[in-house]
Amino acid sequence: MTTDLTRRAFVETSGLACGVVAAGVTLGLNSDAGAQATEPPPDREPASEIVLTLRINGAPHDVNVDPRTTLLDALRERLHLTGTKKGCDMGACGACTVHVDGRRVNACLTLAVMVEGKEITTIEGLARGSELHPVQQAFVDHDGFQCGYCTSGQIMSAVALIAEGRARNDAEIREFMSGNICRCGAYPNIVAAIRDSARRA
Repeated sequence: MTTDLTRRAFVETSGLACGVVAAGVTLGLNSDAGAQATEPPPDREPASEIVLTLRINGAPHDVNVDPRTTLLDALRERLHLTGTKKGCDMGACGACTVHVDGRRVNACLTLAVMVEGKEITTIEGLARGSELHPVQQAFVDHDGFQCGYCTSGQIMSAVALIAEGRARNDAEIREFMSGNICRCGAYPNIVAAIRDSARRA
């Protein structure tokens, strides 16, 4: 009888001890996992900035930028040329249109490093002092804007459109201006302004 009780007590005690050890191991693993999950990710090295010389509106501008900086952000955030607007930031609205070597591009889709050494023209570079560019004046004359947010991009596209010889009629103007969105719906006046400018060019 004494031997049976001793065996039973031994088994019960052993089982209890094993359960405690197992629980402790499990808790230890869980606590380690929790600690790992809550640890902040290691800091990533920030991309080092580079110095670019961008030729904008006929003048050189030195600017420090992250290599991933878009031309749009370099213009607006670093050089404070805020006439170029940030709209969709995905190349779909045309508000950020500028000229690079005479060709219109979406500045939001163009890295600043890609245009070093090229001639960049923004809306600020069209007028000659107090004299507006003919397309700018035509937009005023034909009331080609309402809120004005898209206007700089519309004008930059229109100037290039006329230079490209793609403003021969209203249908062609609409086709080749289709990348520029006016949320106010001033399209008839925009087309009229471009048509008038093209005739005078």
